[in-house]
Amino acid sequence: MKRAAFYVRVSTVEQHPETQLRDLREYAQRRGLSVPQEREYVDHGIGGTKARRPALDRMLEDAHRRRFDVLIVWSCDRLARSTKHFLLVLDELDSCEIQFVSLREAFDTAGALGRAFLGIVAVLGEMERALLIERVRSGMARARAEGRQIGRARLDVNRQQVIQDRRSGMSLTQVANKHRISRASVCRLMKEANGNPNVAVPALAENMPEQVSAAGAAR
Repeated sequence: MKRAAFYVRVSTVEQHPETQLRDLREYAQRRGLSVPQEREYVDHGIGGTKARRPALDRMLEDAHRRRFDVLIVWSCDRLARSTKHFLLVLDELDSCEIQFVSLREAFDTAGALGRAFLGIVAVLGEMERALLIERVRSGMARARAEGRQIGRARLDVNRQQVIQDRRSGMSLTQVANKHRISRASVCRLMKEANGNPNVAVPALAENMPEQVSAAGAAR
């Protein structure tokens, strides 16, 4: 027997989820499906425009844990209000091999029409990803043509002086404070100066100036 679950959402606290639950329970009974109370996921007083909802998140987590085989909703708009969000949730359920049923739309992903729709969802997802990549590339090309910076901005600092100060015995903190850059930037410049960014330049001890002074005093 397939393990089933319900997802129910009402937008206001004045609305009662029992209206949807009654129809869902009748449907499950006709199909011989048993739905324990912990598999009734209810978001009460939460709008459909919110992608993150307590019961929806819990339902998706349980779907990934394979705690049910069929998700039944009263209507598709109970699951999501935007087409994009609906397709994302439907794709996630399909990846978990969860059958999706909507009573009002008479939609069932186990049927031929449902499987065809899932194929359309996959194509739309691929198209959206391709369009996103194309938009990013187009935006970067336009930014370059306009002379705008792409990626991390180049440090506006006298690199040679930074390297010289560090090698003279100044600590990382002292060099960073002097040139108004981060300690990580000082380390990166030293690695670049060493000619191999994968090998760190042996750093002088933070208290090197004090040690040198102490050694001179001992003499």
